[in-house]
Amino acid sequence: MKRVMHSTRASLVTLIAVLALTACGQEQPSQEPQGQQQEARPHAVEVAEVSRQDIPLNKSYPSLLRSDSEVTLVARVNGFLEERHFEPGQMVEEGDRLYTIEPDLYQATVNQREADLQSARAELARAQRDAQRFEQLLSQNSVSRQQYDQALAEQRVAQASVAQAEAALTSANLDLGYSNVTAPVSGMISLSQVNVGNLVTSGTELATITPLDPLEVRFQLPQRDAFELRRQLAASAGDMSSITAHLSVPGLAGSAGGELAGRLNYLGSRVDTGTSTVQASATFDNPNGDVLPGQFVRVRLEGLKRFDVIAVPEIAVTQGLMGPRVFVLDDESKARERTVQLGDVAGPWQIIVDGLEPGERVVVGDPAGLEPGMVIDPVRFDGDAEQLVDDVEEAEAQEQQEQAEAAAEMSEGAGEAPAEGEEGAQ
Repeated sequence: MKRVMHSTRASLVTLIAVLALTACGQEQPSQEPQGQQQEARPHAVEVAEVSRQDIPLNKSYPSLLRSDSEVTLVARVNGFLEERHFEPGQMVEEGDRLYTIEPDLYQATVNQREADLQSARAELARAQRDAQRFEQLLSQNSVSRQQYDQALAEQRVAQASVAQAEAALTSANLDLGYSNVTAPVSGMISLSQVNVGNLVTSGTELATITPLDPLEVRFQLPQRDAFELRRQLAASAGDMSSITAHLSVPGLAGSAGGELAGRLNYLGSRVDTGTSTVQASATFDNPNGDVLPGQFVRVRLEGLKRFDVIAVPEIAVTQGLMGPRVFVLDDESKARERTVQLGDVAGPWQIIVDGLEPGERVVVGDPAGLEPGMVIDPVRFDGDAEQLVDDVEEAEAQEQQEQAEAAAEMSEGAGEAPAEGEEGAQ
């Protein structure tokens, strides 16, 4: 029985092979024209003519957040620390009294200097009267010229004593003011470095005040970005209002204080020879104190531009054997591979540094399936690179979904097939 079945199967296989060969022989003459028709059928895809243009550019730079207005409080007089007028960690306002350092001692010094000044002024008044009297007597030849000169000298000495006493009083008043330590800026105050009752001297660190609103952030721009930005600012007479800065804190993205909006307020005038960068700074409002100095952040600048550059939609650039490439059209509308050198990515646009010339036609649509020599049916590109990228991504997502569904159906079919075989065998 097995031999009969094997013989029957062999006969069927032979018959199928003969029919297949016959069919191939009949269709062979028609294959070449059909292939020619398929090869000649153009491939419709978006094509753009290359031209130089100004491209908006958004770039971000790392920075270590710092508060440039941070102040370390130090004692400016000697004495015992009598009082502390704040709680560590609280927000203090400029002018608030923070420490008291033995003010009675310095008030006594002020009183003494005031008395010295009064005495010096009294002596000056006496010397002035003597000088006037000797001047009258000299006109009457009642005193010698030497006696008159002596009276004038005593008057000048008394004037100098008054000036000296006034300076001493000013110094004493300054020391009295320093005995009450006040906040030079508004911000959050740290822990006190010295406890009440300790003796402090001039230069002793007391505490630190860190302003949190606004925050000034310093960061480094690569020299090319700095040159382009300086060129842009020169065109607008130095107006930085068109440049918007955004500060984002890694790990806090999406939270209430994860990003702050600010403004660029400084661009340096020299290149650091060690890093080939130019220093810049931006100011950010931080009313709730969500972002603190010492954090690593990224500063993103919006409103930057690249001037007079060649750019294509980012999707038009693929990777070839020789590196990044695009497809350009020749006079016969056939796709030709062109290796290019890439610059910055500006949103959906890719800046091309070298490899393309103005006037060339570049395939900017979905490059999937394109091969060198393929005939292209050019579809006009409307200039919306972002929409083009979105459409291609949507088509790819839909295709992947269809493939996943097909794979799932095949998997289900493969799972049911052995069951049917088993039923036949039984």
